[in-house]
Amino acid sequence: MLFQLLSYLRFLWRSGNAHGLHSPFVFGLYAHVIHHDGHFAAYEAVEARRQQLLTDDTTITVRDFGAGSHTGAGRTRHLRDIARTAAKPPRLGQLLFRLVNFMQPRTVLELGTSLGLSTAYLASADSRARVVTFEGCPQTAAVARQTFAELGLRNVELVEGNLDDTLAPTLAALSAPVDFAFFDGNHRYEPTVRYFEQLNLHRNEHSLFVLDDIHWSSEMERAWRTIRQHPDVTLTIDLFYVGLVFFRRNLPKQHFTLRFDYWLDQLLEQTRRLST
Repeated sequence: MLFQLLSYLRFLWRSGNAHGLHSPFVFGLYAHVIHHDGHFAAYEAVEARRQQLLTDDTTITVRDFGAGSHTGAGRTRHLRDIARTAAKPPRLGQLLFRLVNFMQPRTVLELGTSLGLSTAYLASADSRARVVTFEGCPQTAAVARQTFAELGLRNVELVEGNLDDTLAPTLAALSAPVDFAFFDGNHRYEPTVRYFEQLNLHRNEHSLFVLDDIHWSSEMERAWRTIRQHPDVTLTIDLFYVGLVFFRRNLPKQHFTLRFDYWLDQLLEQTRRLST
């Protein structure tokens, strides 16, 4: 937690907002998608499912193939605790929804399903999209399937098993490029970079990769730096909580560090105005 706090302070020192953005693409994305404060009807159904899980005292045995939990949670956990500490918060899930809604991808991959809330946001954004999500823990996958059934999501395919074993054959069987990918499957350097390289072979010029928890640890920060420097990557946006990776050839190679906490952005902007 101390590492993340220090990382956040460094992020605040480097980050900016829409002022001074000279890239029309990034300005439009930031102003109309990332900082969009409107409401979509799909949000209500996903958040209702979250509330169910937050009060569910069922225990499951969790099998974790990744870097574990910062909370020190053991293998036997209550669903309510997983929903509280491991599921993506509403604002991040809703950001994923808006990004899919904006990009209109046909094939979406999610590396790390958990209870299925972030998957639900991805799938709800466009019912025409094929969403393939990967989960290593059988009991967690069973809960995610309940989430998809309750929300009536028919465009989700859940691939169960160790991602190291399931990702390559699933990619090989795809009949279309990966238009959108959300990386939340393993918070370590080597697997993160390896998964990126695997998906990079199956993307197109207009694909968007979203990496979760890029400042979660020193390993994840190193993975984020490695991916930023990849020769195929033309544009990245660091929102602290997630990183956005673009491959568009018509964009110059640039890296942006932008604030995603709207209330903090407003506070810092007011402070700037008072000091000038």
